[in-house]
Amino acid sequence: MADVSEDLVVARRLTIPASELQWRFTGSGGPGGQHANTSNTKVTLTWNAEQSDAPTEYHRRLILEALGPVVRVVAVDERSQTRNRDIALERLRDRVRAALVVPVRRRPTVPTRSSVRRRLTDKRLQSERKTLRRHVQDPEE
Repeated sequence: MADVSEDLVVARRLTIPASELQWRFTGSGGPGGQHANTSNTKVTLTWNAEQSDAPTEYHRRLILEALGPVVRVVAVDERSQTRNRDIALERLRDRVRAALVVPVRRRPTVPTRSSVRRRLTDKRLQSERKTLRRHVQDPEE
């Protein structure tokens, strides 16, 4: 069970202090009868990444680029507020972790001489196969 006062460990070098997380609990709405009408099970978790002291400048730049200045997560999956808190924390952790992953830059490559030759040979053979399938008209017709 997630405790609202616990810090969120995102990665080895990034831990978001609990004081920087804003929690909001509201009624979830939808079906559920009396339980849904009386309990605040919808969880909204907000973290201001732009003003946070937790990430380094490099990590902050990656997070702001991917997620924007304020990261907001909503959980209404379960009927239990505590379970929705856990889900909200997991989603925030996953989103921030994904933002920290730097995509590998693709280096353009040139096909090798043998691969070009192989491709052209296959292409020529395929063309010959198709030519042999054609219906030849009789000159007498």
